[in-house]
Parts: sequence; structure tokens; C-alpha cells
Amino acid sequence: MAARRRAILEVVENQMRDDNPPETRQTFDRLIGQGLSSEEVMRLIGCVVTVEIFEILERGGAFEMARYVAGLRALPSLPWEQTT
Repeated sequence: MAARRRAILEVVENQMRDDNPPETRQTFDRLIGQGLSSEEVMRLIGCVVTVEIFEILERGGAFEMARYVAGLRALPSLPWEQTT
């Protein structure tokens, strides 16, 4: 489990380092500005990454940038808490 968590956090760190997509850094900064800790923000963004991975691997879907960005913008509400 710890290895999976590290891998997800590495994805988030890479996105922020590369500014790709820029919404990852924007979300990080927004949530820090709302008073969340950097650890909590990384965990929340990692949840959105995990949902995308699930969609690709378990449901045979493709990566959808619009869905991913929508998930980031909705934070701190988690993807499975959101209604459509």
C-alpha cells in the first residue's frame, strides 16, 4: 500500500514540477490558501489522480483531461462525494 501511495504522490509532484497540467499547481495553491496543510492537499490531489487511474484500468476508459481538471477544481470535495 505504501508503494502505491508513494507512486501517486510522485505523479502529483511531477505534475506540479512540470506545470502539466497547470491546474494541479493552481489547485495546490488554492487549497493551501484555504488553510489546508501541504500533506492534506497532496492527499486530496492524489485522490483525483487515483480516480483517473481507476477509470483507465478498471473501466477501460481513457484519460479525460476535462474530468481530471473538474475533479481538481471541486476539491476539497472528493470525486466520489460529487454529484452529477
